[in-house]
Amino acid sequence: MPHPSPPSTIATRRLGRSGRPVSVLGFGGAPLGDLYARLDEAEAVATVEAALAGGVTLIDTSPLYGHGLSEHRIGAALRRARRDGVVISTKIGRVAEPFAGRGDGSGYHGGLPHALRFDYSHDGAMRSLEQSALRLGVDRFDIVLIHDVDVWTHGAERIESRFREAMDGAYRALERLRTAGTVKAIGVGVNEAEMCERFARAGDFDTMLLAGRYSLLEQPALAGFMPLALEKRIGLMLGGVFNSGILATGAVAGAKYNYAPASPAVLARVAAIEAVCRHHDVPLRRAALHFPLGHPAVSSLVMGAVSPAEVADQIAELATPVPAALWEALKAQGLLGADVPVPG
Repeated sequence: MPHPSPPSTIATRRLGRSGRPVSVLGFGGAPLGDLYARLDEAEAVATVEAALAGGVTLIDTSPLYGHGLSEHRIGAALRRARRDGVVISTKIGRVAEPFAGRGDGSGYHGGLPHALRFDYSHDGAMRSLEQSALRLGVDRFDIVLIHDVDVWTHGAERIESRFREAMDGAYRALERLRTAGTVKAIGVGVNEAEMCERFARAGDFDTMLLAGRYSLLEQPALAGFMPLALEKRIGLMLGGVFNSGILATGAVAGAKYNYAPASPAVLARVAAIEAVCRHHDVPLRRAALHFPLGHPAVSSLVMGAVSPAEVADQIAELATPVPAALWEALKAQGLLGADVPVPG
């Protein structure tokens, strides 16, 4: 029997032009693919269940995450919970080859033994979605994102061909599925604001997931992409609001920034932000969670978790107010620009 969910304690916002309400705290499925360590299966499924029980209504995953394992685990949790009101987001751009052998270099500590290959064609998009539907156990998708069409993933020498392939192939497939109602909203999921802007100008997108480029530490998306998102009514999902960890751990030895050890300059800037937060009795991670929601284009923060306790901590941090004096002090010290929007 499905477990009834309690009334949500998490605020919701509309996801851009789609009009679909989503919780401002979303659940990101990357860690459930055994990204940082091999996870206990029951604990992984219980983590998704805890998010749903706590009022999270947006669940984001991808075939990349554990080469399909994240989708399998989320599917298991969805079969034990009510589907109504839950917004499921997955991604296209990689197709699984079950009998090819995974090989090395995936970056995941565990996951499924299936190879992935890039494919942004129309047929590749359709095959990817069919595979995701089987893993998740669903017959429709609320959100589908074209994944990782950015320089970070493909390099400067291949980005133009990948962009053309995605717009000529995957985008056309998603447009057709959106018209048919099989997919409710379409977008892209990338690590670069510049690519979000290119896609926003080239197509008709409902939402975009941008990782790491709008955070308490840095806001490179603010000048160009964010105003364009507002103009085109593109609802933003933000990932990486801790910039790979440093805004959660603080400026400690070995702190990670962009998946690598933070430079002295980044450590110094984070230490300065942390000192202001400490003066106002606000943990750095709480400030980092609240800050991005100050921008009106942002619909939800997509946060990974590997235990029910971690989910509960995120919900509690977002439920705890941050004083306006903190943002004023960060601006006064030049750690935030004077025109950067803040919660209020």
